[in-house]
Amino acid sequence: MRNWVIGIPVGEPAGIGPEVVRKAIASHRLPASCAYRVIGSDRGFSPGEPSPSSARAAQEWLEEAVRLWKEGAIHAIVTGPVHKAGLRAAGFPYPGQTEFFADRTGCPAQKVVMGFWHPKLSLTLLSTHCSLREAIASIRPEKIVLSAELLADLLNRLGCPSPRIAIAALNPHAGESGLFGSEERELFEPALTELRKRGRNAVGPLPPDSVFRQAIHGEFAGVVAAYHDQGLIPFKLVAFSTGVNVTLGLPLIRTSPDHGTAFHLAGKDAADPRSMIAAIRLAVRLVEAEHGTKRA
Repeated sequence: MRNWVIGIPVGEPAGIGPEVVRKAIASHRLPASCAYRVIGSDRGFSPGEPSPSSARAAQEWLEEAVRLWKEGAIHAIVTGPVHKAGLRAAGFPYPGQTEFFADRTGCPAQKVVMGFWHPKLSLTLLSTHCSLREAIASIRPEKIVLSAELLADLLNRLGCPSPRIAIAALNPHAGESGLFGSEERELFEPALTELRKRGRNAVGPLPPDSVFRQAIHGEFAGVVAAYHDQGLIPFKLVAFSTGVNVTLGLPLIRTSPDHGTAFHLAGKDAADPRSMIAAIRLAVRLVEAEHGTKRA
């Protein structure tokens, strides 16, 4: 008997989302304990040719997924990749899907964190889709605390009790005692003090040029990255085909593959489904950790 249902909106229909969803469903690598409800398809759309109608379809499928979750018809959402510029041109008022789900579930955007998971490296980001200048200006001790706690809670749900979390510094050499910037002293150290008061096993701020290597080699269970590319460059180096994006702080479970629409591959049967498979498998693990392996 299949107890839980994973909803899968396919994303931008002119991209590779529909293809990797089909391949994932047919892979025989998804847990049999869940059913999988695909939302949307690429029928009627031209591969590799995004359009206003394809962007509107992607948005409608996201809305349908949220509606089904609120009705209790699905228990987690795994999203296919979307075309952010196309969505924006079609009137989508959010920088990305993370911000969309925060709004639709009534969560303040500042309480939602973008996370990434792979067996070799897990991390959260202090900022999402914004310029580097905006990302640096937005760093606050409370966001560092939130990002570390949500990452620790995710790892705990995945079977890692009291995970050791590294906090990556913003500046080279972790600021070199203020020589290269004061953010570590003014923003990061107060956050570390608060995390330790809360009983969290957190270390830092650590030089960003070495902390990810340390995590990959097992010294840390996860890393809080100071901004988007600081975390995603090392993550995609080790997990490009099998990494998973997981949105933390929402009342729903939402994961997605860690790749984009890849319009140049659309319609060629050349897209790699491994990241979609990993995203679905992680959603199942989180559903079962939250609800148990069987429904009452």
